[in-house]
Amino acid sequence: MAGNATLAAPGQEAAHREDAVGPRRTPRAVAGDRHRYRFRQVWPLAASPGRVYAVLERAAAYPSWWPQVRAVRADGWGGAARFRSLLPYVLRIDAVPSRWDPVARVLEIRMSGDLVGWARWTVLPGGPGAVLLFEQRVELRKRSLRWAGPLARPLLTANHAWMMRAGRKGLRRVLESGLDDA
Repeated sequence: MAGNATLAAPGQEAAHREDAVGPRRTPRAVAGDRHRYRFRQVWPLAASPGRVYAVLERAAAYPSWWPQVRAVRADGWGGAARFRSLLPYVLRIDAVPSRWDPVARVLEIRMSGDLVGWARWTVLPGGPGAVLLFEQRVELRKRSLRWAGPLARPLLTANHAWMMRAGRKGLRRVLESGLDDA
């Protein structure tokens, strides 16, 4: 999966770049729709932006450093993934890159399956290393989770936060170990 697709909505790139240097925010759900979620996290990392981007663009390797990413299958210009965090359910998605820009260091996918929406990594220079911005807007489509609606929302949001903390730790471990080959 390589290339330089730039299909982001007009003005979207500028908006997320301005927010990238703001305070770290915890994941939160979008008010008003019980099945839609918006997540945003900012991770300072002690590695160059180029190294961070190089690790992130190798999605097939995520399961080796991110325990909740159970499987990634790349096929041509897209792929599929399975996720399982603390709660006892598996999410399956199909992903297609919507932006793959090594110059701007932006990786964005469009998702379908149990989650429908998009997720984006933006790697920026920051301090002695890089600042990694993760943004995601999705609608939960998995029937077994949708039925619980508002009751499940706090658990699902906490589950996502736990998964992201583990991902941040795993990414830091890969970058600190020098095993990223970048």
